[in-house]
Amino acid sequence: MRVVAGIDIGGTNTDFGLVDELGNCLKTETVPTKKFKVPKDLVNEVSTRILEMCKSHQLLGIGIGAPNGNYYKGTIEFAPNLPWKGIIPLAKLFEKATHAPCLLTNDANAAAIGEMTFGGAKKMKDFIFITLGTGLGSGLVANGQMIYGHDGLAGELGHVIVIKDGRLCGCGRKGCLETYASATGLKRTINEWIEQGKKTILSGKKEPIVSADIFMAAKKGDALALKAFEFTGEILGLALANSVNYTSPKTIFLFGGLANAKELLFEPTIRHFEENLLNIYKNKIKIVPSKLKENQAAILGAASLAWNQKSRL
Repeated sequence: MRVVAGIDIGGTNTDFGLVDELGNCLKTETVPTKKFKVPKDLVNEVSTRILEMCKSHQLLGIGIGAPNGNYYKGTIEFAPNLPWKGIIPLAKLFEKATHAPCLLTNDANAAAIGEMTFGGAKKMKDFIFITLGTGLGSGLVANGQMIYGHDGLAGELGHVIVIKDGRLCGCGRKGCLETYASATGLKRTINEWIEQGKKTILSGKKEPIVSADIFMAAKKGDALALKAFEFTGEILGLALANSVNYTSPKTIFLFGGLANAKELLFEPTIRHFEENLLNIYKNKIKIVPSKLKENQAAILGAASLAWNQKSRL
């Protein structure tokens, strides 16, 4: 069977597996990213496991999704949430280790390609894909093509500044969207308010508050938790309304842990989105959940990069 390997490099874990042309994940594995102090060690470990998986398959190529991934150069560049600094020629390292052609892009771009290939954006030429996890990633598709920009690094909506001199971001600047509209941003919001003395059932919690705690508190009717989702949706809705002006997407897909909050996040986001849209766009653009399975989306997205670019493999 002909397959490609999909690899998702995350700040916590690196997920990888084999995917056939119909989008079936045949085999998957995970290794902890932070275990590997230098990139080459991770490459060697993952490559060995992929080649072992492929003993009964024909490996056509490898697709990689990674933070700050440069599609043109096959490099990871100054990713703030990874243990390695500087510019890492990751695609070349994997090609050398596996003797298979390799393509790399930003992890959110890879997920967007996965949505277009196997998810809700099939036959859709204009959409935006947003990942809401530790940070906020984005992939922009216009006229059926992923937008990479002149340097391969386009589409960083997570680093649009939404509040001047706001929260410090991992990129080194202040007030970036992902410091407010992400699982981490939601936690920062509730913790800041607790420190200001605002009341919530989460006050005094011994363990660090995680986004799932805020979700559960909101479901129980906790006023501060509900306000945190409203605040998050307000900022995200405004930022998405501004992003529409660039590409006029038909749909915006939300994916990731924070998107699993469903109406707690979607209702305020859509409301503030519509309030801030230019009139010519009002009531024309949908904001919907991704149709990718969360436990397979990262691998499918990376693999889609390879399947959609077979001519380059």
